[in-house]
Amino acid sequence: MQIWRGVDDVPADLGRTVVSIGNFDGVHLGHAHVLREARETATRLGVDTVVAVTFDPHPMAVLRPEHAPPTLTSIHTRARLLETADVDCILVIGFDREISRWSPQEFIDRILVDALHAAAVVVGANFRFGARAAGEVATLVEAGATRDFETVGVALDGGPQVWSSTYVRQCLASGDVAGASEALGRAFTVRGTVVEGDKRGREMGYPTANVPVPPIDAAPADGVYAGWLTRLDTGERYPAAISVGTNPTFDGERERRVESYVLDRDDLELYGVEVEVAFVERLRGMVKFEGMAALIETMHDDVRRAREILA
Repeated sequence: MQIWRGVDDVPADLGRTVVSIGNFDGVHLGHAHVLREARETATRLGVDTVVAVTFDPHPMAVLRPEHAPPTLTSIHTRARLLETADVDCILVIGFDREISRWSPQEFIDRILVDALHAAAVVVGANFRFGARAAGEVATLVEAGATRDFETVGVALDGGPQVWSSTYVRQCLASGDVAGASEALGRAFTVRGTVVEGDKRGREMGYPTANVPVPPIDAAPADGVYAGWLTRLDTGERYPAAISVGTNPTFDGERERRVESYVLDRDDLELYGVEVEVAFVERLRGMVKFEGMAALIETMHDDVRRAREILA
C-alpha cells in the first residue's frame, strides 16, 4: 500500500481511481461499510485503485482545538487498518487554516479531479466538506456531472445505533469497552512504550506494565478492566488485569496511565518495550481506598474475575 503525505506525493501518471473521504478515526464498522462499497464500485467500473483520503490532524484540532475529540487511532495505526479494509493508497492531507478555507468546489477540483482522477467518490451519507462544511453528497453529485465522476452516498447503519467515531468515544467515556469493540469490529486498544513507574504494584505482588496516555488520545474511563497485553517486538500475548487512571488512593499522582498486570507473571521485563493493550470487559470503576489492605483485597478479586473472563 502507498501512503502519500500530501498532493505533491501523488504520482503524476496515476490512473483513474475510486476515492473515499473521511477522518477514518478508529476505522470502525461504519467506515468498513463505506470502504466495501468503494471496492465494489471500483470493480463495477473496472478501476484498479481505491484511495482513502484522510486528514491529520483532525480538522477540529485546527478550527476549534478546545473542542477537538480525543483520537481513537494514530495516523500510523489508521493506515494499517485501512490497508486491512482493502484500500490501495492513502492520501493524508495535512489539515491547516488554508485548507479550511477551500470551498467545496476547490476541494473537488484540486483533490478529486486534478490529483486523484476520480472515476467515483464514495462517502458516508452524512459527509460534509469545504469551508464552513458547505459541501455535502449533493454537492459531489452535481460536480460529478460535469467533472466525469459518479458519487455514492452510503448510509452508516449499525443496527439500532449508527456506527461512528463519536459513538465509540461515548462508549469509552462510560467505560463500555464491549460496546466500543462491537462498533469497531475488534477490541479497542492502546499502544505505547512501557515506562518505569513507582513500583507500588510490585510491592503489593502485582507488578504492572505502565503506559502513559497522552491527553489527545482516547482511552476508556478510569477503572479496572480485563484484557490482553501484547509485546509488539515478539508478538507474545498475555491475559491481564488493566487499571486506567491516576491511582486516587495515592496522593500526588496526576498522570493518567494504563497499568497492566499480566496474570500470574512477575518475571517479565517490559521496560522500554512497545506494547498493545486490548480491552475486553470492565470490572469496576476507580475507587479511592482507605488503606493498602482494602486495596490489595480488591485487587485479588479483580485478578480472579479477569482470569474467569479471559479463560
